[in-house]
Amino acid sequence: MVPVSDCDAMIDSASTTDPAVAVLIAWFSDQGADFPWRQSRDRYAVLVAEVQLQSTQVARVVPYFERWMARWPTVDTLANAPLAEVLSAWQGLGYPRRARNLHRAAQMICTEGWPPADRLTDLPGVGPYTAAALRCFADEEPVLPIDVNVARVLARRFPDGWPGTPDGDGWTIGQALMDVGREWCTQRAPRCGSGCPLRDGCVAAESGHPELLAPTRRRQSAFAGSMRQRRGVLMRAMTSDGSVPIVQDIDAAVSLVADGLAREDGDLLRLPVD
Repeated sequence: MVPVSDCDAMIDSASTTDPAVAVLIAWFSDQGADFPWRQSRDRYAVLVAEVQLQSTQVARVVPYFERWMARWPTVDTLANAPLAEVLSAWQGLGYPRRARNLHRAAQMICTEGWPPADRLTDLPGVGPYTAAALRCFADEEPVLPIDVNVARVLARRFPDGWPGTPDGDGWTIGQALMDVGREWCTQRAPRCGSGCPLRDGCVAAESGHPELLAPTRRRQSAFAGSMRQRRGVLMRAMTSDGSVPIVQDIDAAVSLVADGLAREDGDLLRLPVD
């Protein structure tokens, strides 16, 4: 789940009589995906899931989320956990700054309480998309979090704008649109004729080339040989062996220390103490 920089703001919803919305709600009630984070409306559980889902495929996140919540089931248990343990538990998900920010957010929440809805972005690592997701999936407010999957569905099926959400169905609509975007309304090969619940009345599908109608995505740079890959090598070594020689990759080591993801211990690089 990847936020779209120009589409991640929430949409305040209103009642609608559009039949496509009713079809979407009915379809999700019968066939919506059953992910572990959908079993809770707890803000902390939703925050963990949304942070883990950033730039990461759903299938990879499921086991991490389940292990994480078993180990740190509440925001205070995470806040009191050593950062080194948090980073170790995150190993393999990538982008470890997400784990550091999640840890800092938990500490902030335990100290100051949850920010009001209009200030959720005060939390470390929480941008407009994640704030909207918290309001929709935890607080069940009638707002629509827009990631790349939802943005595609809106662009193709509702080019004139989202028609509105019936009262009390904000959570269902948000989850349903994500399922449709992930499973049917994909970027390059949309499965319009394979059971998409929004196929009827879809102008993009009728055009014969729905793949041409989609928001532009930021192209990600190559992973092989990148600083991200080099940092990952050092993070894995610290997690498995406890330390790694700084000289193994000085630039990557300096980068990790600057981000608060590692500390220097003489000639060695280790996970941070707190």
